[in-house]
Amino acid sequence: MTDLTLTVERTINASQEAVFNAWLDPEMLQKFMMPAPGMSVPRASNDPREGGRFDIVMQAESEIPHAGTYKVIDPHNRIVFTWESPYSAEDSTVTLDFAPTKTGTHVTLTHVRFANEEARDNHQGGWTGILDTLDAALAA
Repeated sequence: MTDLTLTVERTINASQEAVFNAWLDPEMLQKFMMPAPGMSVPRASNDPREGGRFDIVMQAESEIPHAGTYKVIDPHNRIVFTWESPYSAEDSTVTLDFAPTKTGTHVTLTHVRFANEEARDNHQGGWTGILDTLDAALAA
């Protein structure tokens, strides 16, 4: 395992409150936690409080379980959670920072700890797809 890090940034055309809340709403998670075209999220649940857990099942050819524990929930500003999946390293952590802009909300996603560079690069594509899908879901 290494301390490889990735950062993905995107401006979402929605309010800071709406973007923040989407990450804590299981119904919204089912609409945007899809890292690639053709995927779906048949199940998502969470306990949105520091120390609470979330479970997200992504569906491609087979089900891919993802889970984690919320470490920080700073309303409308920051969410930090562990990231547990078949493709993640132990102690993998994701930080989401939200900042208002003239046209919406700037999201900075930082994911720390990957098994290798290939895993980091695959997650970079996945998180980019998720943020793109989030923008579309909030515009709908």
